[in-house]
Amino acid sequence: MKQNFKQRMLQFMQGRYGVDQLSGFLIWTAVVIAVITLFVRIPLLQIVTWILIIYAYVRIFSKNTTKRYAQNQKFLDATWGIRKFFADIKYRIKYGKQTTEPYRIYKCRKCGQKIRIPKGKGKIMITCPKCKYQFKKKS
Repeated sequence: MKQNFKQRMLQFMQGRYGVDQLSGFLIWTAVVIAVITLFVRIPLLQIVTWILIIYAYVRIFSKNTTKRYAQNQKFLDATWGIRKFFADIKYRIKYGKQTTEPYRIYKCRKCGQKIRIPKGKGKIMITCPKCKYQFKKKS
């Protein structure tokens, strides 16, 4: 029964766009607005919630993948700065000076890739895993 349902869902979703970052953002925004409407009874917010949910599911089930991809790319381009800001904070929390891990973080001069190097190894040659550029740094 479970396998049969899964097969039917996979068959139904074949050729459809599916969930992307914009659809996920729309659904999470609708959830946040729905929680707000639990405390603040504004009918307009309920309507906005339903519009966001319906639009997200129209995008998910759409067969016009090129148009949905273009919309998602515009969304990603528009939110790049915000996403980068939070990704940098997350990275600094995980690997930055706030941690007690014995690592140093260097940036490749050629491609900008961040590279984590163990501390206390003296001067070493670092090879960028992305572009294979080599440079010497003190660890």
